Amino acid sequence: MLITPEERERLTARRDQLRARHLLDHAERPPTTSRGVHHVALISSDVERTTRFYTEILGFPLTTMFENRDLPGSTHFFFDIGHGNTLAFFDLPGVDPGPYAEVLGGLHHLAISIDREQWEAARDRLHAAGVDTEEMSGSSIYFRDPDGARLELISDPLGEMYGEIVL
Repeated sequence: MLITPEERERLTARRDQLRARHLLDHAERPPTTSRGVHHVALISSDVERTTRFYTEILGFPLTTMFENRDLPGSTHFFFDIGHGNTLAFFDLPGVDPGPYAEVLGGLHHLAISIDREQWEAARDRLHAAGVDTEEMSGSSIYFRDPDGARLELISDPLGEMYGEIVL
């Protein structure tokens, strides 16, 4: 156990305080100022390997590929993840970003909603490709992409998680 029962109790009390202070009932919440996620950008060490993984194993079509405006020679490429959202990547030729690491301010994991039939098919393709997976709660599969980024495919509908409304 990473924390003591007393520390867990303290953290639970703090979460309850924050919830009481900041979480408004759905009917009282103002509308968001956002239209949605335009794209989430990750780093790729190999454009072809990343493209094959996301298209062939996960089933996310490649939508475009062009030179990164910020780094000449770098490729910026995008995959369709549904509802007008894209997952983007950069390769960084000449730059050594080092191995993937979960750090403060960094990516813990990216959860992508996928219907149950496609979830099962993706799980089977992940297993066939030898990708280590961890299934949780009967609706989530966690795994790492070729560069180590942690992903989750979740069969719960958008706006729900494990039967709770999160939107």
